[in-house]
Amino acid sequence: MLKPGATIGILGGGQLGRMMAIAAAQIGYRCHIYAPEQDSVAAEVSAEFTCAPWYDREALATFAAACDVVTYEFENVPVEPLSAIPADLLAPGTKALEIAQDRVREKRFVEDVGGRPAPFAAVDHDSELADAVERVGAPGILKTRRDGYDGKGQWRLAQAHDAQGIRVPQSGSVYEGMVHFDCEFSVILVRARDGEVRFWDSTHNTHEHGILAHSELPAPAIVGEQVAEARALAQKVAEALGYVGVLTCEFFATADGPVFNEMAPRVHNSGHWTIEGAVTSQFENHVRAIAGLPLGDTASVAERIVMDNLIGETALEVVNHLSDTRAHLHLYGKAEAREGRKMGHITRVGEG
Repeated sequence: MLKPGATIGILGGGQLGRMMAIAAAQIGYRCHIYAPEQDSVAAEVSAEFTCAPWYDREALATFAAACDVVTYEFENVPVEPLSAIPADLLAPGTKALEIAQDRVREKRFVEDVGGRPAPFAAVDHDSELADAVERVGAPGILKTRRDGYDGKGQWRLAQAHDAQGIRVPQSGSVYEGMVHFDCEFSVILVRARDGEVRFWDSTHNTHEHGILAHSELPAPAIVGEQVAEARALAQKVAEALGYVGVLTCEFFATADGPVFNEMAPRVHNSGHWTIEGAVTSQFENHVRAIAGLPLGDTASVAERIVMDNLIGETALEVVNHLSDTRAHLHLYGKAEAREGRKMGHITRVGEG
């Protein structure tokens, strides 16, 4: 167990690291951010900041030596240079990163533990795309095998003919068949070092242009009917990974049951509502888990809770946002408001 005053290292300097550092400070920990970008909103609220490239093994080793535990705030941290950090210091470990960074490997891993992803086929060369579309069917979505988030690195194919002329990235792609679903929802869990697992309520998630726009409780009835099965799968994933911390699995609620979409080995945008809407937030419980502390209660504090992402310049209309006296406003401190950029979020707890 880490005593108050210990240092938590966070790989990544974005808003998830920022909210994690704030939660850590509330229970007495210092945070040390490691990120390649000088402009880090997480570093603004942390005790220390190392700005260095991901592949600078010497800088990573020096950073790790100054920390009592190291975690990460996003899943695209390069795995290879993390060998400079002692394995027993990193929570969760690199296995979750290795799987989450490769969409094909992720889907096969989920199948191996009993889950059901959307129909898919690996596409490593241009010549393989037409066959993949024929086997899986159209319409579908071609996604980069690595990287890509918030709808980036994706191409929708309405019919087989649309595959003509598409160049498959050198790192490969995966072609997924379209899933007919009623709604999307998340299962967010936290797993402690002793294996205890707790879940937050599952929100109904709405995306716009590939970006999460809205999360809401209570979710539709179909989510309630399928959440137990989805939770069971998410727990199997966590246990197979030997996971410590917060893990998110996204699902489609379909007429045939929950279909796995993707996982995020980290705190998640669809769990931001837990800061005000749960007894213990996802950020605090992640800190508790990696620090070896008892987990906090994940129960929701109200029946109705709504979280809206603030994207682009409208995020800066502070007076308008706070004209609703129930609004809990979180701005991430980003200097430039660009189209499609997450600048903050608002959570409203209770009816009204």
